[in-house]
Amino acid sequence: MLEQKVAVVTGGARGIGKAIAEAFQKEGTRVCVIDLLPNDYFVGDLADQAVLEEFAQKVIADCGHVDFLVNNALPLMKGLDTCSYEEFNYALRVGVTAPFYLAKLFAPYFAPGGAIVNISSSRDRMSQPQTESYTAAKGGISALTHALAVSLRGKVRVNSISPGWIDTDYTVYEGPDATQQPAGRVGHPMDIANMVLYLCSDKAGFITGENICIDGGMTRQMIYHNDFGWKLEEA
Repeated sequence: MLEQKVAVVTGGARGIGKAIAEAFQKEGTRVCVIDLLPNDYFVGDLADQAVLEEFAQKVIADCGHVDFLVNNALPLMKGLDTCSYEEFNYALRVGVTAPFYLAKLFAPYFAPGGAIVNISSSRDRMSQPQTESYTAAKGGISALTHALAVSLRGKVRVNSISPGWIDTDYTVYEGPDATQQPAGRVGHPMDIANMVLYLCSDKAGFITGENICIDGGMTRQMIYHNDFGWKLEEA
């Protein structure tokens, strides 16, 4: 049961984060969102230590405790050719440091049965060119997950989800875009939100330190030239 629980969702003003926040709300959960975009709870930059501390203080003052922490905010995606030193570190602060620090700030306030769910990406195991800042952050949060699970053992369960291609506009794709996934379609935000709710529920009480890849099977399927309508074109 998720009624009368308290969930913190980072990056909860749009896309997957918004779907997660709304799914919690439908279950009767009180949701505290932090995002750079306008929202009903807290607007702020997750890369700023002072902002994280102010946000955590507000949540505890308003709610008294936390049941669930969902680290969803998107880090910057830039690559080897264009990403500066400062931009790379910014991506890591949003994608890895903020989830770590929020877990640290909320650790004394987690209620029994608490759970952390980190949103990683299938890019934690595969890449496109020129995506180093984002990919490094997503790999970092996947590793952070099992480290936190061990440190918080017996107190808070910690798991991560690695989404594949998730279309936040719920576009229905056909042809190769759909069939490259063995599931036969592109994903949508509720594919991720449903798993978040499951991992936060008592039904997942024996699951911690795990990463669950939700990508329609895309990372399990080898694709060669002329497979599923895909053709290799030389640059």
